[in-house]
This record gives sequence, structure tokens and C-alpha cells, in this order.
Amino acid sequence: MNDETIKYLEETIDASSDLFLLQGDVLVQRANTTDLVGTTAVFDGPSGIYVYPDLMMRMRFRELATAHWFWRYASGADGRRYFMGIAAGSSGSMPKITGDNLRRMPLPVPPLAEQRAVAKALADVDALLAGLDGLLAKKRDLKQAAMQQLLTGQTRLPGFRRKWAVKTLEEIAECLDDLRVPLNEAQRSRMRGDYPYCGANGVLDYIDRYIIDDDIILMAEDGGYFDEYKTRPIAYRLKGKCWVNNHAHILKAKLGFDQVFVYYSLVHKNILPFLANGTRAKLNKSEMKKIEIETPGEESEQAAIANILSDMDAEIFALEARREKTRLLKQAMMQELLTGKTRLVPTGEPDA
Repeated sequence: MNDETIKYLEETIDASSDLFLLQGDVLVQRANTTDLVGTTAVFDGPSGIYVYPDLMMRMRFRELATAHWFWRYASGADGRRYFMGIAAGSSGSMPKITGDNLRRMPLPVPPLAEQRAVAKALADVDALLAGLDGLLAKKRDLKQAAMQQLLTGQTRLPGFRRKWAVKTLEEIAECLDDLRVPLNEAQRSRMRGDYPYCGANGVLDYIDRYIIDDDIILMAEDGGYFDEYKTRPIAYRLKGKCWVNNHAHILKAKLGFDQVFVYYSLVHKNILPFLANGTRAKLNKSEMKKIEIETPGEESEQAAIANILSDMDAEIFALEARREKTRLLKQAMMQELLTGKTRLVPTGEPDA
């Protein structure tokens, strides 16, 4: 966009002291932490709601298309940079935007036809993201239901008849905690490399050597998501070369038991009764061995269940990757379209 399209925000809004919201009004967070100040949204209704002026600023644009244009621009890189600059320079303990510095915000304003075209393009991407979010939620719910049914024997796979038995973790898995070696941050900084350095909840760093080369299950000893076990994992699986610190137990399924089945039996298990009391919840090795798992009598049934759940995880992972690519595409589109680097409507086309 050329300099002629750059206006100050006050040139595009109606001056009004009315604090009751109407559909299409734009709200700007005027006071909060630095990363939240300037958060912007278009109000969709219902009309007549009162906005508290100490927390939010209300703007009413002359054109609805411009309201949506500003919302997109303010949420993009240039808009956030402007608001964070104001927040960093404001006095007091809480960063705050004033009406004056908001009205002085430089805003590239293309013709209305282009504003509408950009709004439609970005809305289409938003709709795609929303569809992916809905599909992901559905897939996760299906997997949760499948785990509940398959890992308890409530639903049996065709061809399997042998009874299930309750086994302790000591009976079905070897504990390899003797292989654990903790490293502090200074030590790791001298060992930068490609091998995962693992802790209670996942990979913490990458170093230039390893102590394990195997398919292992890592289960948090302390610092795990024990209270959130239904929605967050308390165990994870790693294959290949890695280094493990002393905040995760290392488990390997014994002969006759499927490694992946054991993993799925643990990843969202309620182990709160086995935790030691104290200021920091901890799963001691002796208590971990007492954890009970319902187990099919045939390893082939364990493997069949594990394959079904692995396939569901692969679907979810593919959807998550697709959603992330779409999110990055939207981010790139905003940078191009909201700065005029890419134009959707030929220059000089009249507003409609």
C-alpha cells in the first residue's frame, strides 16, 4: 500500500461517548499484562451491553468492513507491535492504552472492496480452522471412548475369548531406573546434540550422547500431570536413542506383554492413590510396582488393541499437523494481505 492509504485510526471512527455496544463495534483491551493489552475483537451482539471504560475501549467504525479490517490488522504482527510498544512505555504497574495513543495508531486502509475481499479470504481460513478443531475434538472423544472400552475388556475384539486378569505393573514390566542419569543445565549446554534428553513430561533438551537405545515407556516420578490424568498424559513412549533424567521412571514390557498396550494402559491412568504425600506429589518406585492393569490373557489381543489405538493416534497427529499448517498459512496471509504486499483487488477499483 502506498502512503495515501495510511490514515490515523481517528479518521475512520465515529466520535461518540456512548458506552453501550452495538453489533459491529470493536473492543480493545486497554489495561492488562503487556502480552494481553490491545487484544481486539468485533462485537457480534446482543446490542445494548455496557462496556466498562477502565478495562475496554469501544470503537464504532463508519463501515463494518473497516471494523473487521482493523480487528485483523490489530491482531497481526504490526498491530501487536504497536500495542506492545505502548504497553512497554506506559507508566504504572499495569500497562495501559489511552484513547489518545489509540487514536494516533497509523492504520493502512485500502479501498472498501479490498477490505471486504481480505476479510472474506481470512474468514474462509478461519472456517477451515474451526472445521479442523471440530474434527479433532470428535476424533479425541472417539479415542477416549475406545480406550475406556478396549482397555477394560468391556468391548472385546472378534476372535478373542481368553479371560482377562488384573496384573500389577511389577508383573508385566521391568523397571530400568538404574539407567537414569540427571544432568543440570550447565552440563547440557556443553553437550548440545541430536539425542533427546527426557524428563517427567517429555523431551527437555537435545544432547550429543545417549544412555538408552530401546523402545521404552517413561512415567513421571514427580512433577507429572497426576491431577489432570484424564486430559494430560502421565506417561509417554520413546523409541531409539535417548538420555533420561531422574524425574521419570523407565519401563519395558516383559516377555508375553505388549509394550504399546502397556503404554496405553498407563498414559491416562488414575494413580493418585499411589502417590506419596508431601509438598510435591511423587510416585515412588515401590508404589509404582503396585499399580494394577487389566490385561488380556493373549499377547495377540493386547497387540490388536494397541494397533487400533495407535491408528487413532496417527489420525489425530495428521489432523494436528494439518491444522498447524493451516494456522501458519493464515499467519502468512495476514502478513501479506494486511500490509499490502499482496493485493486481492486491482488498484483503482471503485468501492462497491
